[in-house]
Amino acid sequence: MLKDYRDLLVWQKSYQICLQVYRATRKFPIDERYGLTSQMRRAAVSVPSNIAEGYSRSTTGDYLRSLRFAYASNSELETQVMLARDLEYLKLDEYGSLSEGIREVERMMKSLIKSLERRHLNPRILESSNPPGTKP
Repeated sequence: MLKDYRDLLVWQKSYQICLQVYRATRKFPIDERYGLTSQMRRAAVSVPSNIAEGYSRSTTGDYLRSLRFAYASNSELETQVMLARDLEYLKLDEYGSLSEGIREVERMMKSLIKSLERRHLNPRILESSNPPGTKP
């Protein structure tokens, strides 16, 4: 049973990716401090933050909206990680680990969003139960 957003596997995974991004961007060129470094960090922080915020909202619709923001930030981060790889700011193993994690978070969020949408659009499905990842 979920006690709070920290129990969500998608939040845990996205939080770990955020830590990886912060560690990796420490080594970026100094002239990227306000460019790619800042953009990647903001996108990375946005994913677990929006998951947490949505979980704490009072309606499934609000939760879905926050998850969609998180999903968009995850896609933004994927693009930025690819750019960092192509600019040779990331080592191939760093890129591989980040890219794999980002895709995993994407799959997890897609699944959670679809599940919540099904229940949100058809309230007769499990009327007395709560959507996965929401509070009772």
